[in-house]
Amino acid sequence: MTASPNIPSFAIADYVIFSLLLAVSAGIGIFHALTGGRQKTTHEFLMANRNMNPAPVAMSLTVSFMSAITILGTPAEHYVYGSMYSLFGISYTLVMICAAELYMPVFYHLRLTSAYEYLEIRFNSKLIRIMGAITFMCQMVLYMGIAIYAPSLALNAVTGFTLWGSVLTCGLVCTFYTTIGGMKAVLWTDVFQLGVMIAGFLAVIIQGSINVGGWGKVMEICEEGGRIEFDNFSFDPTVRHSFWSICIGGVFTWLAIYGINQSQVQRYLTCRSERDARIAIYLNVPGLGLILALAACSGLVMYAHYHDCDPKSAGYVSANDQLMPYFVMDILSFLPGLPGLFVSCMFSGALSTVSSGLNSLAAVAGEDLVRQYWKNIPDERYTWITKGLALLFGLLSLFMAWISSMMGDVLQAALSIFGMIGGPLLGLFSLAMFFPWANWKGAASGLISGLIMSFWVGIGGFLYKPHVDKPPLTTAGCPTEINNMTTTMAAMTMGTTTPAPLPQDSYPEIANYYAISYLYYGAIAWLTVIFVGLLVSFITGFTKPEDVNPKTICPLVDKCCCCLSKRTRTSGYFGVRFGDVDDVKKEEEEKYGPYGMISVEVQADLDEDPEKTKAMEANGTMTGLEHESGL
Repeated sequence: MTASPNIPSFAIADYVIFSLLLAVSAGIGIFHALTGGRQKTTHEFLMANRNMNPAPVAMSLTVSFMSAITILGTPAEHYVYGSMYSLFGISYTLVMICAAELYMPVFYHLRLTSAYEYLEIRFNSKLIRIMGAITFMCQMVLYMGIAIYAPSLALNAVTGFTLWGSVLTCGLVCTFYTTIGGMKAVLWTDVFQLGVMIAGFLAVIIQGSINVGGWGKVMEICEEGGRIEFDNFSFDPTVRHSFWSICIGGVFTWLAIYGINQSQVQRYLTCRSERDARIAIYLNVPGLGLILALAACSGLVMYAHYHDCDPKSAGYVSANDQLMPYFVMDILSFLPGLPGLFVSCMFSGALSTVSSGLNSLAAVAGEDLVRQYWKNIPDERYTWITKGLALLFGLLSLFMAWISSMMGDVLQAALSIFGMIGGPLLGLFSLAMFFPWANWKGAASGLISGLIMSFWVGIGGFLYKPHVDKPPLTTAGCPTEINNMTTTMAAMTMGTTTPAPLPQDSYPEIANYYAISYLYYGAIAWLTVIFVGLLVSFITGFTKPEDVNPKTICPLVDKCCCCLSKRTRTSGYFGVRFGDVDDVKKEEEEKYGPYGMISVEVQADLDEDPEKTKAMEANGTMTGLEHESGL
């Protein structure tokens, strides 16, 4: 099979399928706005009453960041570079273990709404809380811009689907159902959209394999073309994707998402118990693995289809991000409605990501900014404010969308953002949870240093793009006129006076530092935050471990060395009073009230609503922790 310069455009059936996706998503939002508590309280709007089953939460966790960027970028990654990216399945497993066992218990036991409230409790500093919240908001607004714009741009270039029409449609629909339906609408639309994503991928893989001659033929062609690779164990940090960059750098990149990102933390905090939250996180391993496998197979099928006529080299598309929509229109347009199914799949990813971001941004802005300066705000008014914040951030994401066209391939751009901004945030929370000596001065210095370091390396890598080895692509099987046209264009380009791109051997010496794989951005930032944070803490007067509330510290020795005796593990607490649970509880009751060190906002809600207090006591969410260390 070869690429063709002429592919059909959208049919009426495709528009109908796409419209149904939007209608069902909006309908779910309307349903949850009119049922249950009708989103009249922030407890329901932001946290779904903390009464969700782990299954829908797990599905929502899976699709929240498996966005249209994944649907476009991952198949293109396998088509252009090969299958090394599939090793992220290992990273996902390690990330979920760390998130479920190290980070989630700390957040869950404190009964928080905003993850950044933890920073104030740990460091007794509103400054650190606000710094963390603002950093997160910048990260999510940038990411949502890519999530909206990238699929719209690719769709417009290939099918002629209106660019800003699709941008506005995606942005406004998810803003609508998030604003009126709250967290419950976000979770259940994610479940629906996950089903659409799987159906879209399966349609591409099945029909593409049939066209090529079966899955065995697909693998044979990919093997001959150098697309099957899992054994790059190079220790060179400049290798874009190696086993080590994916399994080490990739862990830091994705742990910044599933460990401490408000969008994900807020989801597993909606579960009824810590056990349910842990189940929801672990269910992500097969969920993420499934999406990764489907996207990878789609890319390999696409390569087998175009192995002798690359659409980009032939001039049919202008960017790698357009390959997947082009392939879909090429192989599925014989049956009206199938292209619409895949476009629905792609926009399901965009809708799930943006709706997740809007709800989490509303929670962070409300809890960490509004409530800090308007402490006695009535709950009904605060609920309306959070809905207004969701609407505001939805409009802001539309405003930011156009910037995304300058960021190159969407997959690398998205992961770079999470490494450059998520890495320092992961370092900040790790400093707080694992190093009881850290103080607020060290935390602030570490976060700033981590951001400076990661942006220095990231922006340098963007300006001085390193050379990336990739398997060859050819147009030998393209129609004759295309080969002639490509050759003529190349000759004309060589004969013009247009300056050629800057050769890499003319880069300044400092460019060598920017050649490091983008997957290490998060790890570099994490190490910088930890090193600077501890250094400044010890210089300015470190916090005594015995003075730190144990509920804000993760007992690493219990998690990692559970086979050791209790006495041996106690020495690894470094003075943190994990064993003095009863004394700590008494101190907390004197200092923080009868509910201990939980969210100030949650305590206020409980004081105003005795029925809610009784309910929490009945289901055990007011009790202490079951961990042997007292956590």
